This record gives sequence, structure tokens and C-alpha cells, in this order.
Amino acid sequence: MPQTTPKGLNRLAFGGDYNPEQWPESVWQEDVRLMREAGVTLVSVGIFSWALLEPEPDRYDFGWLDRLLGLLHGHGIRVDLATPTVAPPAWFYRAHPDALPVSREGVRYSFGSRGAICHSSPAYREAAARITTELARRYGSHPALALWHVHNEYGVPVSACYCDGCAAHFRRWLAARHGSVDAVNEAWGTAFWGQRYTSYEQIDPPRLTPTAGNPAQLLDYRRFADATLRENFVSERDILHRLSPGVPVTTNFMTALSQCDSIDYWAWGREVDLVTNDHYLMTDGRRTHVNLAMAADLTRSVAGGAPWLLLEHSTSGVNWQPRNPAKRPGEMARNSLAHVARGSEGAMFFQWRQSRRGAEKFHSSMLPHGGTDTRVWREVVRLSADLDALAAVRGTRTVADVAMVWDWQSWWAQSLEWRPSEAHEARERADSFYESLYDRHLTVDFTHPEADLSAYPLVVVPALYLATEAAGRNLREYVESGGTLVVSYFSGIVDEHDAVHPGPYPGALRDVLGLTVEEWSPLLDGESVRIDGPGGASLTADVWTEFVVPRGAESVWTYADGPAAGGPAVTRHRLGRGTAWYVSTRLDAASLDTIAAAACEDAGIGARGALPRDVEVVHRCGDGGRYLFALNHSGQEAEVALTGSGTELLGGAAVNGKLTVPAGAVRVVRLDA
Repeated sequence: MPQTTPKGLNRLAFGGDYNPEQWPESVWQEDVRLMREAGVTLVSVGIFSWALLEPEPDRYDFGWLDRLLGLLHGHGIRVDLATPTVAPPAWFYRAHPDALPVSREGVRYSFGSRGAICHSSPAYREAAARITTELARRYGSHPALALWHVHNEYGVPVSACYCDGCAAHFRRWLAARHGSVDAVNEAWGTAFWGQRYTSYEQIDPPRLTPTAGNPAQLLDYRRFADATLRENFVSERDILHRLSPGVPVTTNFMTALSQCDSIDYWAWGREVDLVTNDHYLMTDGRRTHVNLAMAADLTRSVAGGAPWLLLEHSTSGVNWQPRNPAKRPGEMARNSLAHVARGSEGAMFFQWRQSRRGAEKFHSSMLPHGGTDTRVWREVVRLSADLDALAAVRGTRTVADVAMVWDWQSWWAQSLEWRPSEAHEARERADSFYESLYDRHLTVDFTHPEADLSAYPLVVVPALYLATEAAGRNLREYVESGGTLVVSYFSGIVDEHDAVHPGPYPGALRDVLGLTVEEWSPLLDGESVRIDGPGGASLTADVWTEFVVPRGAESVWTYADGPAAGGPAVTRHRLGRGTAWYVSTRLDAASLDTIAAAACEDAGIGARGALPRDVEVVHRCGDGGRYLFALNHSGQEAEVALTGSGTELLGGAAVNGKLTVPAGAVRVVRLDA
């Protein structure tokens, strides 16, 4: 069984991407000296170095990398060594221009950025396998090697190519998936608009069409594109496993729904030895620490609950958003430790030394342009000491309270053309439902809709437009066995081929919810409705309304106005030993708390004390003990109640009964047995 933790690393990982090729070798000595001063334990090397390692076809120059790895090893710094296959050299594209990807509009991209790759290209696949093989043979048993890092951030910036080579590959993929052209016609519903095929050769990628294309074809192409990227990862991974046994292989994910929508991470999580993730705060006006917590929970869930590793985040501002504010004092440490609380085995950054040239020269780093006499540097050094104080949490697991169902393929399907309302977004619903659970101080596991749900008293389904029959059975059996389920609108509608389930909406979920939906009536921009509930309470909703007909469910909240006035807006269905709630309109996170409170009561989940808003409390447990992380994102001092006593690890103080967390600070308690 492959190793699942960085080899030879006996502390929490701390460091970042190291790109010494951007600097004269005379700078390297200063780098490693400062790395030692900062407490760096691991660096990622060689991610964009293909042109230096193979300056001409089949001529390799490993001298500089030999010296670099020797220098790092001599200073006790472990290496996450990359295969540089995200950035083929200029000579490669000159020899193989067809390896540059083609957009859906028929435009072939040019060399000069990164990730411009047709992943179906035989020339690219062969070249990637060669450089990976050479690296594995030379460094597979190097004493500094802790981890192999394949490629970089699969799925961005180019997730799919539409060239003729991809067309041929797509046809082969369809034959393997569906078995026959007739089966493709059935799955895609090609009788509509006269699109029937009589041979695979007639099928092309879903290129630009005059109006909406075939949605099932578009969905299959997204699956194909994702599978093609994964094929290339597996090819490199298998080379590394064969030539460098005992060293884990990863690739850096971008699980945040705000950062990548083209990868089915449930499938990818099964292929890596160690799940790693890159996360960057999105400065879009939302509470960035909630997005961070959600991404960390999602990453841990992709890892099956096992510890994972934050491979990149930023020390301060980035440079690729419309506006890129600096992090406030203490925010970098709070971000880093929030990831650790939710399962990461360390905190890594992009990058070690801030670049002077190139597209990311204004992206923050561990060692800024201003050098060591800067706030960022001082905070980096302080964070290293904090991580050392938390070494005992290695190997423990984050404890979740509830689960949220998420499926990337359903997201893909819902995002296709010609849906009832462009204002209804799966990501927005996931964000809002997650935020409502976060504000109830509940730690969330994410789960696939067909996975075992029996460990969770409450399961939330924010957006499951595509729901297989198996998913519908799974959710019904969960409720019948005593679980509490909350489902949002426009879920259960289509099957895996984007075909509407036979019978009334919501298709695969109507039995568990105990209702049918005769019709939905999305609201126009700026319109809203009022819904009335128990005790005279009222809430405001927007975007979506439905004509709901209870078939065993009871109406708890009613539309007071709007197209469905007088009809059920929120329902509750007792089924077996459990309960299923349905929310047929869009409520914001604050309003969803009212529904979440009732569902939590059904699930037997009590209030989490008197914790203030924006104060996180997360537990990690294992053979190494039980640890409580308290992170105060607010501007006020907060008190956290403790059951029993323990030791606060970042300061060493004994605590008993309560824990004081200053504004913007983090405290971690090892609880006494």
C-alpha cells in the first residue's frame, strides 16, 4: 500500500513553492539560511522547470537540480518534487503545434502562459512520460525526497480542448462508456432536433453551435475532459510508483467551489496517495473565512476524512483578482490554522521568495520584496513556531457534526444552457446552506449522494439537480433509518444523462420528500416573496418559487404572496424513523438558519453554547489525544466553554472550564482525558 504521508517528515509541513531557477545560484545559500530561520520543513520544487531540465529534445540538464536538492538536504529541508508537465517547453510546441488546445469557438491557444495543453495529444503524453521517467530514475531514492507532485492544478486555466485529436479520443471514450452508437443516441436523446448518429465518426466535440447544443452531449464531454486529465495523472503516477516505491504521489487540487468547477474531485481523491489542496481567499465581499472553512471541509471529505495537506495559500494579497487587498495582521496565521483545524497536516504557501518578473510578481510570498524587515516575514516566522507547538495533532482526524451532499457532475449538468433561471446557481446554494451551518457552529463533512450517510444525524442537500435512482434510494433509506434530511429546490430532476425522471418533479426525490411539484415559477430580477411560518414568523425569499403539492408531507411555511401564494413553501415529511424537509424557494443564509434550527431539533443536535458569530470551534481527535481549535475571526474577545480542563498549546497555559480567545486570535487546547 502506498505511503500516504510525506516521507521522512515528522512535523507539520511548513514551507512553499520554491522556484530557485528565477534567481542566480548565489541567492540559494541565502534562501536556505532564511528557510532554516523561518523553520521551513518542506518545499515544492520544479513545477515549471521542464524547459531547464530538458532544454532540447532528449537532452537533459539535471546539474542545477542535483545541486539544489543536495543543498536542501544538507539543511534538513524535505522536498516535494514536481513533474513539470504543466509547462511544456517552447521547442515542444514548435515541433508539435497540435498539442496546443483549441477552444470551443475553434481558436487555437498560443504558447506563452501556462497549462496550454491538449491532454489528448499523443506527443504530449509521450513527452510527459519521458520527463517523468527521467526524474524518477534520477531522484526516486534521493534522501531529500518526501513527496512527488504531478503537474499543477489540473483543470485550470484550460480544462477541455475541442481539436480533431480530442474528437477521435472522445469517440473512443464514448464507445467504452456506452458500448454502441445506438446507446449514445438513447443517452443523448438525439431524436430531439434530428441529431441521430449512425456511426461514431459522425460525432464531434460539442463545438460552438448557432443555439443551445445537446445538453447530454455537453455533459458527457465534461466527463470526458475530466477523465482525460485524470488518465494523464495516472500515467505519471504509475511511473513514479514503479521507479520510486515508498514515496507518495499527489497533485494539488483546487476544491473550493469558487476556484475550480471542471474537476470531479470524488474521482480524483481515489487516485492520489495524499490529498493536497491549494486555496486562496476570494475577495468578492463574502466572509472569506467561511469560504476557507468550506474548502477545507470539502478537501478533507475528498480525502475520506483522512488528514490532507494544504499545499498552497497566500501569506497576504494575491494579484489575479480585480482587487487584491493585503491580509490584516494575524490573518495569515488564522487562515493557516483554520486549515489545520479542519484536517491539514501543515500549511504551505505560494511561494517562498517573491518573484521580480513574470505574471505573479505582485503575488505575496513568505519572503517579500521588502525582505526580512517586514510584517509578513515576522508573521511567517511566528507561524512556524505555532505549527511546531501543534506537532502532536499529526495523524488525528477532524470531527464532523453533520453532512452536506455535493456532486460535481450534478453541478456540471445544472450549469448547462437553457435552465429555468440563470439566477439559480448550485454554488450559491451550497455557499448559503454551508454558511447557515457554519453560523450554528457545526462542522460539516461533504459526501457523494450515493455514499453511506448513516454516521450523520443531519444531511443537507443544497443542490442536486442530477440525482440517480441510486441516490434517491440512498436518501430515502437514510431518512427511513432515522436520519434528518433537508433538500433545496430544483433537486432530483434529471438522471445521469440529463433526462427528466419519469413522473412529477422532483423525480428521484419525490418519495422521500412526500410531495410533488406541479410547476416552478422563477422570479424576475428584483422580485421577492414573503413566506409565513410558525408563530407568525415571516421570511423574505427570491429567485425561485414552486407549486408544491403535499403527498404525505405537511406544510410548515406558506407562500404569503407571489405566484404560489397560499401554497406550501417549506414542508416536513415524516418517513419511517426520520424526517425530510423541503425548501422550495431561495432563502439567504440568515433566513436558512430558521429552517436549520428546526431540522437540528429533529436530528437531536443541540445548540453549541453561546458562541459569538465568526468564532469557530473545531475538534481533532485520534490516538494522539483530543484537541479543540478556537479561531476568533471577530473584532471582539470571545469566551469558549470547555468541558473539563486542558493545556493551551500555543501559549502553554492550563485552562479549565472556559477559554478566552482574543480578537483575531487562535487558541488550541489539548483536552485532558
